Amino acid sequence: MEKKKILILGKLPPPYMGPSIATEIILNSSLKNNFDLIHIDTKANESLLTLGKWSIKKIIRNNAIYFKMRRTIRTNKPDLILIPVSQTTIGFIKDSIFIIISKISGCKVILQLRGSNFKNWIQNQTSFLTKWYVTKILKSTQGIIVLGNNLKYLFEGYFSKEKIFVVPNGADYTIPEVQKNSDDAVKIIYLGNLQASKGIEDVLTAFALLKNNYEKNFVAAIIGGWRNENTRIKCHRLIQENNLPVTFYPPEINTEKFKHLAAGDIFVFTPREPEGHPWVLVEAMASGLPIISTDQGAIVESVIHGQNGFIVEPRHPEQIAERLNFLIEHSDTRKKMGNESKKLYLENFTEAKMVERLTRVFNSVL
Repeated sequence: MEKKKILILGKLPPPYMGPSIATEIILNSSLKNNFDLIHIDTKANESLLTLGKWSIKKIIRNNAIYFKMRRTIRTNKPDLILIPVSQTTIGFIKDSIFIIISKISGCKVILQLRGSNFKNWIQNQTSFLTKWYVTKILKSTQGIIVLGNNLKYLFEGYFSKEKIFVVPNGADYTIPEVQKNSDDAVKIIYLGNLQASKGIEDVLTAFALLKNNYEKNFVAAIIGGWRNENTRIKCHRLIQENNLPVTFYPPEINTEKFKHLAAGDIFVFTPREPEGHPWVLVEAMASGLPIISTDQGAIVESVIHGQNGFIVEPRHPEQIAERLNFLIEHSDTRKKMGNESKKLYLENFTEAKMVERLTRVFNSVL
């Protein structure tokens, strides 16, 4: 039986960020055993520093992508097109052109949202025309994929319940074996873009509280790239003033990243603003780490408070410090929660689970 053709639109790394990582994993997954996957790279940014900034080069690049899409549809005649949608006005308009091209070509379209800020964005729109246009575009498609059950509400009013699909992130990882000495200081890992919205300032403030108020012995590895110079200066000042045992590492991929995770004892990622289903949490769970995070997007569907970690309030470093102190003092609980993370990962967030869910969505729409 001939496999159905799925045209997948999406950015590929670099830069390494959630949506580009997701596209790469999907394209390399066993989903290609079920469908004939065709891909168009929609990347217009070579660096995280140019995100959200327009240029003539980007406009030319985007127009080239639209023309490539039209040629690809004519040549391959896909049965279904998967299109990620943005949560900003300019981004959505750019993505809507992909949808219009697909509909003019007579193709079925399934959308995907890789975040959770959609409702905040649309509610803050003062333009009736923008709201009308968004509604018109969304309702012209066959449905949308979100990253967690907690995010289905974002599209109530645009789609019926059976057209809002849930597919969390999932991937397979090889975690290296690392010998840990029980006498070593507890190692805390932060992995993610180093920007205020991701909670890096709160994490470092919590480290200062942990050292000064709780007098705890720990070391921390911060892995990621800076997005803002003011944030970088503020964070380094905090480290110097409190003499924090923190080591910075550049954004790591694959083997090096998992060496850090495997050597860790606690994972902390406490974003202040809406998230989807962060890949860093999937990676931390696969590495068997207890996690401290915030209730953003679908995070609480992978970090179960009191089971494999703790949920704290955004912008509350004192809560982060309190939970870190508890996990440092209670090694048995720390290990138990780490084992629960691994269990939840194997049950829900492997590549096989993601492929199974995507296959079910594609077949349903087709």
